[in-house]
Amino acid sequence: MGTMRIAITGSTGLIGTALQRSLRADGHEVLRLVRRAPRAADEVAWDPERQTVDTASLAGCDSVVHLAGAGVGDHRWTAAYKKQIRDSRVLGTAAIAEALASLDTPPRSFVCGTAIGYYGDTGTRRVDESAPPGDGFLAGVCVDWEAAAEPAVEAGIRTAFARTGLVVSRTGGAWGRLFPIFKAGLGGRLGNGSQYWSFISLHDHVRALRRLIDDDTLSGPVNLTAPEPVTNREATAAMGKVLRRPTLFTVPPPALRLALGEFADDVLQSQRVVPTRLQDSGFTFTHPTITAAIRAAQTAQMD
Repeated sequence: MGTMRIAITGSTGLIGTALQRSLRADGHEVLRLVRRAPRAADEVAWDPERQTVDTASLAGCDSVVHLAGAGVGDHRWTAAYKKQIRDSRVLGTAAIAEALASLDTPPRSFVCGTAIGYYGDTGTRRVDESAPPGDGFLAGVCVDWEAAAEPAVEAGIRTAFARTGLVVSRTGGAWGRLFPIFKAGLGGRLGNGSQYWSFISLHDHVRALRRLIDDDTLSGPVNLTAPEPVTNREATAAMGKVLRRPTLFTVPPPALRLALGEFADDVLQSQRVVPTRLQDSGFTFTHPTITAAIRAAQTAQMD
C-alpha cells in the first residue's frame, strides 16, 4: 500500500500509541481524534457523549481506527460506571460511524476495536468468529457496540470488528498491572487457575490492526488473539519462568470479589477464543506462545 491518511480514536491508550508509532514509522499520516480543542495540526475534535465529530477534518482519510472507550477494569463496577463503560463505546462508535457515512468520499475501511467479551464464558470450548454472543454485562456491551457501527456498514464502508483478547504488555492494560506484582515475587494464579486466557502480544496486535486496515477481504468480526489460548495456571507459570520469580500465591475468588466487585466474575471466567479469520487471511504471529509474548513484553521489543 502507498502512503495513507489514517485517523485514530483512543490514540493515547496502550494500543493507540503503539499503532500510531508503527504507522508513522512507515511514513503514513496519522490524525488523532481528541475530546478537547485541537492544539496541533494532526488533531481532530470529537465529543463521543454529545456524538459530535469534526467531519470536515476526516475528509480524505483512507481508514479510521476506533479504539476509544472507558477502561473496563479502571474502577469498581457501580451502576454509574457500568453506564460509562457502555456509553463510551456505543455512543462513541455511533458518532464515528455516522460521521463517516456522511462524507462525500468515505474511507476505504473502518476498524472498530471491540472485545472477546462478546463470547461470554466459553469454558473449555474453543470458539471462533462463528460463535454467537454469550451472556453477561460485557457480552451485551459488545453486541450493542458492534451494532452501533451499522451506519458505516450501510454506507458501504468495509467495517471490521477487532475483537481483542488480553494484550500482553508491561507498559499498560490489564497485563501491565501483573508485571510489578510478579516481579515482586507476589504473583500467582487467580482462583483455581483453570480458566482460559486468550492473549496477544502488543506487537502482534498492532500488526493485526494494520492487516485489518489494509486487507479488503476482511470485514465483520475478526478475533485478535494468539492461536493457542492458555489457562491462567499456564500463564502464571510462564510469567514466573520469564521473570525468574516464584508463583506460590493464589488469589481465592472471595478475595477477588472483595477487591474488584462484580468485575471479579469476568476475571475468573474462561474464554478460549481462536483467530480463525485472521489466520485464514495469511496472518502469521511473531509471538504465538504465551512465553514468547511475555518475553517480548519484558524486553520491550513491541514496536
